[in-house]
Amino acid sequence: MTIDAPPTTGIVDDASGRLLEPEAKRNRAPEGPVKVVHAFWLAGMSCDGCSIAATGATNPKVEDLMTGIIPGLPKVILHHPVLSMEVGEDFTHAYELAARGELDAPYVCIYEGSIADERIAAETDGYFSAMGLSAIEGETGEAGKPMPTADRLAQMAPGAAAVIAIGTCATWGGIPAAAGNPTGSMSTMDFLGKNYRSALGLPVINVPGCPPIGDNFTETVAAILLFLQGMGPLPEFDELGRPAWLFSETVHRGCTRAGYYEEGVFAKEYGDKECLVEIGCWGPVVNCNIVSRGFQSHMGGCMASGGPCIGCTMPGFPDKFAPFYEAPPGSAVSSAASRTVGFGIRRLRALSNHNANREVRWDELYGGEVPSGWGEPENPGPLKKAVKFFYQKLQFSGDKKKPGRDDSDRWHTDMPPRARNMQAPHDVSGAAESEGRAREDVDETWERR
Repeated sequence: MTIDAPPTTGIVDDASGRLLEPEAKRNRAPEGPVKVVHAFWLAGMSCDGCSIAATGATNPKVEDLMTGIIPGLPKVILHHPVLSMEVGEDFTHAYELAARGELDAPYVCIYEGSIADERIAAETDGYFSAMGLSAIEGETGEAGKPMPTADRLAQMAPGAAAVIAIGTCATWGGIPAAAGNPTGSMSTMDFLGKNYRSALGLPVINVPGCPPIGDNFTETVAAILLFLQGMGPLPEFDELGRPAWLFSETVHRGCTRAGYYEEGVFAKEYGDKECLVEIGCWGPVVNCNIVSRGFQSHMGGCMASGGPCIGCTMPGFPDKFAPFYEAPPGSAVSSAASRTVGFGIRRLRALSNHNANREVRWDELYGGEVPSGWGEPENPGPLKKAVKFFYQKLQFSGDKKKPGRDDSDRWHTDMPPRARNMQAPHDVSGAAESEGRAREDVDETWERR
């Protein structure tokens, strides 16, 4: 596929490495795969947790994207206000070229943090989130004054190959947009509007989480770059712009504690191993892959480390999930239903577990006795024997013959002679005599066979 690129040719100053103004402008579209893609990072009302999460990604790593070592992907030039080596005007110059359509390569915009309504701050000649100085007169300021990152996004978004919102603040507004905030904060989608499309025709792409899983972000970026290269289809996104392969399932479906919910067993306090719903976990209704993927290097994650899910990936966070760490209102009904059904399920499974924990030989030859020196397992009573009988009738109802040994097998109720006469490791008295008796018993056994 061909990519529409800004209509310019850029020049790089050998001394500073800074992108200079193009000498001539002409319309062109790169033919075939591109070698370089710029990634412009913008931050609004943010704690920088999304940046930290992204740099901790391992599959793929940010370093792998930046060095271009992943086969099929272009080299990513990351412009980040914290990670970049350039400062001041040298840093913001590339942003200005992209905003004016004078960058000689495709670029994506990555926004971290919610977008404040800068008109509120402008009423007192201030700003909420800014980066660099305005080069031209803007809606919320004039040339030479701090440039709100919201204005930079508004200028750069139309020419971007894609706009990616990272973290819940950028995707849904998050904590800075919670009830009572004085900033009028909003999400990237709210700011750019429903009709926004990038230069490639893409709406805003959302990778939520507070903070997001780093691998979720870098994997999404890699998938988009493959599409940009013409080497893969457009990845599947849901109706809210989330990567569908990452956010289609709820936390509960992948949670290692979900089996306890099914059986109606719930944790009563932090540190308990059972389901956490009744101490504030919203996992059954939250779209996130934190349990199945882990937070970093496939390890960790809220429920895996004992913390209930508070819904931080969801558009309704935080207002619709407050107060945190208290049982969700809906759990009064669902938990009661789970307890009712789970009561019977636990007991039926306990019976099956007890039966499956026994060798056939123990049941058929030893009268249920288990030859274990570790303890004294419970022998099956009349009820368990009856359950086992009817269970096996159902289990093998479609078979002509029950699997396993039949009556023609030569079963011996006596224990192997070596085991019957074996001395305990600490008892060495009479060892030679016992060894002789054991050999005689072995000979007798073989003669009977």
